[in-house]
Amino acid sequence: YVVNVERNGKIIYTWKGNQRNTHIGLYDLQTKQNEHLYMFEKDLHIISCSVNNERTLLAVSFRQYTEEETASQLLQSVSRYLTLLIEIHPINNVRVLKAVDSCVQVQFLYPVEDRNASTESRLLLVSEDKYIEQFDIRVAEEEHKVVIQKSGQLPRARVADDLIWAQWDMMEQRLFYIVPKESKSTLRCVQFYPDENFNSVMESHLDISVNDTQLKLVNFGYDYCQDQDASNSLNLQVFTSKAGGLCVCYSLASDAPDEIMYSINFLHKGYNKTFTVSLERTESHQLKEVAFMNLDYYVAAYLPGQFLHLLNIQHPDLLCYSLFLTGEDARIDTLQNCSIRSPLMSTVLDCRAGSLYGVSISDSALLQLLQKSKQDSERLAALHCALLYFQHTEDLEMQIIRWISENLSTCHSFDPIQEFIIASLYCRMCPETQNLDKLLPYTSLLDWIGVVPGVICATDIISLPVLEFQNSRGFWEKLNSNLESVKYAEPHLHYHNNVLRREWRNLSEEHFSWSSCSFGDFCLFTKQREERRTTAYLRNIFENAKKYVLVSFVFALSYFVQEQARLVPLFEEEDYQQQLLMGLMVAQLKDHLMRHLQYVGRKKIDQIVLDYVANLLNLIHRIMKEVWRRYQLHSCVFCFDERGSAGEFAVFHIMSRILEAANGMCMPLPPGFHTLHLCLGVRCLPLHTLLHYIDNGVLQLTETCVRKLLKDLDDTEQNEKLKFSIVKRLPEALGQKVRQFWNHPINANLIARKYVKLLLEKLENRQCSRPIPERFSGPVEFLPLNYLTNILAEIENQGVHPYEKQDHVNARFVEEMALKHTMTLLGLRYS
Repeated sequence: YVVNVERNGKIIYTWKGNQRNTHIGLYDLQTKQNEHLYMFEKDLHIISCSVNNERTLLAVSFRQYTEEETASQLLQSVSRYLTLLIEIHPINNVRVLKAVDSCVQVQFLYPVEDRNASTESRLLLVSEDKYIEQFDIRVAEEEHKVVIQKSGQLPRARVADDLIWAQWDMMEQRLFYIVPKESKSTLRCVQFYPDENFNSVMESHLDISVNDTQLKLVNFGYDYCQDQDASNSLNLQVFTSKAGGLCVCYSLASDAPDEIMYSINFLHKGYNKTFTVSLERTESHQLKEVAFMNLDYYVAAYLPGQFLHLLNIQHPDLLCYSLFLTGEDARIDTLQNCSIRSPLMSTVLDCRAGSLYGVSISDSALLQLLQKSKQDSERLAALHCALLYFQHTEDLEMQIIRWISENLSTCHSFDPIQEFIIASLYCRMCPETQNLDKLLPYTSLLDWIGVVPGVICATDIISLPVLEFQNSRGFWEKLNSNLESVKYAEPHLHYHNNVLRREWRNLSEEHFSWSSCSFGDFCLFTKQREERRTTAYLRNIFENAKKYVLVSFVFALSYFVQEQARLVPLFEEEDYQQQLLMGLMVAQLKDHLMRHLQYVGRKKIDQIVLDYVANLLNLIHRIMKEVWRRYQLHSCVFCFDERGSAGEFAVFHIMSRILEAANGMCMPLPPGFHTLHLCLGVRCLPLHTLLHYIDNGVLQLTETCVRKLLKDLDDTEQNEKLKFSIVKRLPEALGQKVRQFWNHPINANLIARKYVKLLLEKLENRQCSRPIPERFSGPVEFLPLNYLTNILAEIENQGVHPYEKQDHVNARFVEEMALKHTMTLLGLRYS
């Protein structure tokens, strides 16, 4: 049988020899080698066993006689239980530590790793009489033997009294124990340090009724017989996570025979969740206690043959981030036994079989679950598990993106593109800086009101634990940070785009030709807005808009030097609308981080924000690259002489959903995205649908695409209709740039109309004085036209010329176009 697992992962086990001798061995998981430690020349029931780090001392607790044997020796003063300390380097002296009628568990403390061999060992003794004490043992080397120095009683110190439950955390050398009170029990924690000291570091009140009179121990060795006897005792375990999570998991009694209840206190969050699970089968021989396992990011609640729940520790607020599996999905083939303990993180011990297993979530099984799931809650939980639990690999990302592209219309309660981008950004950014995980969003959802079939969850607020230390590092520092974030209203710590959305809406309502202006016009526009809205906050926004223009250029540069850069034909073009949105987002995010990460410094925060924006653009490009590769598209999407394929239409649909997701989160898109989207739209959509998409803002007219469309398409009747529909929808600044590439009477007539309208608007707005045309005989005897051209000429003479870059557009051009149009309408030839 396995009797203990030490901090270094070595397993202590016992077996019976041919002559019923009792042997104790040590198995090293790293070297896969066994080592014989000691042998008793009689058949003993080993209760507890531990070896020190140097493997020079062995502590053993065993039962000398059974109850029947003890009853037959009433006249003899013989203790039922014996606890020995044995010198085993080499085997030498044996010292009796305890000879009592109550059971005793032993556990050596282990120093920090990479520490030289010590001349002192410390041993914990846990008595069934509900106390724990520590023995200090000094050893010395004499004639190649390691022996205990003192011959008298060993120094000891009392660690805890009156406890009803205790758990040993061997990796972090922590002792959790519960002291029962009248109304509420108290959970306490003692931390043991390498300098041979120990301190009480935490206390938390638990609303748990403890009626057991027998002490229940967890991870103080494994006694199979005792586990069978205590099958109905308190089933409670404490789990910690690397991110500072602290959970208390315990089973509850249920009045209904077809229900199982268990509860988890998320002490680092300040609330408790109680789960009532309806069982699929209610055979009495299958109804056993829930086994809890620590998977770091998750706590697993497992009832063989019934369910496997993976409960999110880091983000337990919404049930949709936890997996609730039943049937074959909940089956763990090697763990069809309820005598399960979790001595180490991601490790379980089957006490009945005496086997130790590593436990982890299978990425392949998770992807299969993601693909076959029919419920949004299960899809979302599996998606987040794949993105946040596993390290990012290109293959895993590719499979997730493929699943997203196939299920855009099947997810009703969440947007998979938004969740992919937000969760991936969270996973990539949070390791950079401590406490960043509390400030960046990990989901696009604010709430989730769905239900999990067969599971009822009740949430209660509980008191936060009290920490009793100062300037601690590691886990306790992270736990303290988590508790502080709860005290200061944790949901408000996560960055949200509400303010960004409001500012962006205000700017978008300004009638400005974002996609068509030059960079100089853009800066002039921002300067004018600064003059109108002179707050320091808005000035900062526009500075960011100018400064972080470089982000998109950096993205484009890194994109175009990649080996497969031309896979997705994103043009390196300036999109000032997206750059201004980028500046707004940068200002908001930087302001949010500065409020909570002041100790990091402005330079570091600037770098975090820059990385966040660059990673955002790269993630969107990553989606497009995988979709482009999947449908085997190429750069022919910029040829307008043929209709798009089914693959192009699928990519167009996915890009529309990317645009929708980005707009929903108020996030910028990579440069060239709108051009590629518009080109696919021209190839794939009928004209009326294309124009509907443009009028409703789904497709944005860009200079690159419109110029190519006007130059490449010939002037057939259908193409003329398309060109005219596009041209008349162009913003003025963009129209001035691209109309010259379409040499057609319709376009010339449109230019003339626009020119007249602009000049007369300037006259109406009194930007120039009203001219008094002189009487003169014009070349055309048509007085209204003569009058109009004379007014236009006088306005031009005052220095007003809206089409400065097109010198041929003037009053004479307007006159010529008017005559041509009139002659065409009359069916006459113009000469």
